Amino acid sequence: MNNKNIKILLVDDEPDVLEIVGYHLNKEGYKVFKASNGKEAVSNAKVIDPHLILLDIMMPEMDGIEACEKIRGLDGLENVLIVFFTARNEDYSQVAGFEAGADDYITKPIKPKVLLSKIKGLLRRLKKIDSNKNQILSFDGITINKHQYFVEINGERITLPRKEFELLCLLASVPNKVFNREIILKTVWGHDVIVGSRTIDVHIRKLREKIGDAFIKTIKGVGYKFVVD
Repeated sequence: MNNKNIKILLVDDEPDVLEIVGYHLNKEGYKVFKASNGKEAVSNAKVIDPHLILLDIMMPEMDGIEACEKIRGLDGLENVLIVFFTARNEDYSQVAGFEAGADDYITKPIKPKVLLSKIKGLLRRLKKIDSNKNQILSFDGITINKHQYFVEINGERITLPRKEFELLCLLASVPNKVFNREIILKTVWGHDVIVGSRTIDVHIRKLREKIGDAFIKTIKGVGYKFVVD
């Protein structure tokens, strides 16, 4: 995937952040679009159809959490990569971000080398997912369509945010196999992302809310498995 074909939407209410981060992204060859608040981010995302959105949390008019939720609800943007900018040590913001559907976060002040490395890691996983999305997993009561990024539960189609979808695909790839937390973190979030085990719990909870409790079983002290009779 050539950088010049990658569209990135940069959203922050601080002009300095837009200028400095935008400069480094442009230098890497990415196509950069900018917005200064959440409302602009949502409207711009509809038009731009970006591959990646870099989204500040604390912004006027509409904060990043609400903007992320609205973007995830737009047709065709359910799986866009979203990375939040958060203030250092704001654990509650990071958890809220993941619950809203974020793929990752980076703390301010933003270090360009760290940001660019994180972006490259996310895009590598995106490319890997895209190259393997021609599979359909079908079980009693549930079908997982990797090609079109949707799940059907008893004939009802459900669209999941990217990380929830990746997590479900991993568990369903080997039914009844117990995946430990370390494997889940490495496979779904990768080596370039540092997240805690609570992140897995948040995504599992949201998955269960959408597909029901029957398919995913918790193995205490170990991890999770996708249950098939």
